[in-house]
Amino acid sequence: MSIRVTQVLLAESLRFAWPGTAAPCIDIAHFGVTAGEAVFLHGPSGCGKSTLLSLLAGVLVADQGRVALLGHDWAALSGSGRDRCRLAHVGYIFQQFNLLPYLSVIDNVLLPCRFSPRRCAQASHDGTPRAQAGRLLAQMGLDADLWTRPAMQLSVGQQQRVAAARALIGKPELVIADEPTSALDEDRRESFLDVLLEACAANQSALVFVSHDQRIASRFSRHVLLPEINRAARPSP
Repeated sequence: MSIRVTQVLLAESLRFAWPGTAAPCIDIAHFGVTAGEAVFLHGPSGCGKSTLLSLLAGVLVADQGRVALLGHDWAALSGSGRDRCRLAHVGYIFQQFNLLPYLSVIDNVLLPCRFSPRRCAQASHDGTPRAQAGRLLAQMGLDADLWTRPAMQLSVGQQQRVAAARALIGKPELVIADEPTSALDEDRRESFLDVLLEACAANQSALVFVSHDQRIASRFSRHVLLPEINRAARPSP
């Protein structure tokens, strides 16, 4: 019996330069991720990791080439169309978390369900969105007495885990994580990875995970050193 492989994300002939700069910071011939695949992306500072993540998520649009999510080219969508598509299909763990500080922990997790009917429907398959949010927070090791507190009252490590729960709610096809373990101690880091990797595998979500911490690389199904695929990050001969 053949196994069906679903291409979730595909970048081809990708080039991007920041306004006012002559040379591109991203120049990648090919990069793709399939459903259920967990990719560990690493490289030195300045090699374009965060810029690439923004291009993959449609936050930025390439100057040349194509980035397609589930077969849909980000560049073919309007700005509002990209926002709707991202909310519906992408869970993003930002390096700076991007939580709403005065909103409660659980309401921060529920934000994708408020703005995306698809994520809300997906989160309702086994109960209510609030119930799924609670399960994710519990799996992240956050006690229930923290769930109603404003996010600003949590520690940095706690906020990081709230951001991860928000990314996972509603079972998005793609999860992008930008240095999500940087504020966690070793025990919290390992339990965080357990939850993230198990949830992505169970949901068949593709995961692109950026980190400098190569101690965790063995947890992932594929490793990508960005300078090896990003010609713009290679030193001049």
